[in-house]
Amino acid sequence: MDRLKKIMIADDDPGILDAVGIMLEYEGYEVQSTPDGAALLTMDGGFPDLLLLDIWTSGVDGRDICKQLRQNERTARIPIVLISASKDIEHSAMDAGADDFLAKPFEINDLL
Repeated sequence: MDRLKKIMIADDDPGILDAVGIMLEYEGYEVQSTPDGAALLTMDGGFPDLLLLDIWTSGVDGRDICKQLRQNERTARIPIVLISASKDIEHSAMDAGADDFLAKPFEINDLL
């Protein structure tokens, strides 16, 4: 049997963590979440297949976290989707190394 694809969500909004997590689990993904985006920088093994990272999380800029993940050879290839309520920062999200950007609120079908 194929293993479930693992998605890690990092967002300091518990409502986003719960709602998106439930929807992704319903769609058959294994979901992990953290309200602390900086915790992603200390991941050690068991890496996700996709990372959903809020740009403004726990006082740390998700774009900086994205850049640091890209510089680490162990995490450089993890696909990263940056999410934010600020629609006008898509360009800077992509410059930080994100694979994609979603503006909040987003439709779950757009994420899927």
